[in-house]
Amino acid sequence: MTLTGKQKHYLRSQAHHLHPIFSVGKNGLNPEWLAQLDGALQKRELIKINLQQAADESVSDVQAYIEAETPIQVVQTIGRVLVLFQPAEDEKYQRYSLNVDQL
Repeated sequence: MTLTGKQKHYLRSQAHHLHPIFSVGKNGLNPEWLAQLDGALQKRELIKINLQQAADESVSDVQAYIEAETPIQVVQTIGRVLVLFQPAEDEKYQRYSLNVDQL
């Protein structure tokens, strides 16, 4: 599922008040980190992550890795912060995806 402009706008507005809960550091990108990211998104649907100064990867590297390996979508990048969205499979955690589907 590719997000439309309206859907991205809605998600960006919802993510505005969020603080990054994951970071990419010198350990880089690996499958365990992706699994943790997926688990967090299954409970929250919308999160922010940031790249630490010590990270070897660029924002575009992280975005490409996430989108290639998972169904997670990068909604926005602001400097070294990425806003990520993935609809939750469990209905009780579907806070944003129901609204996104209606847009």
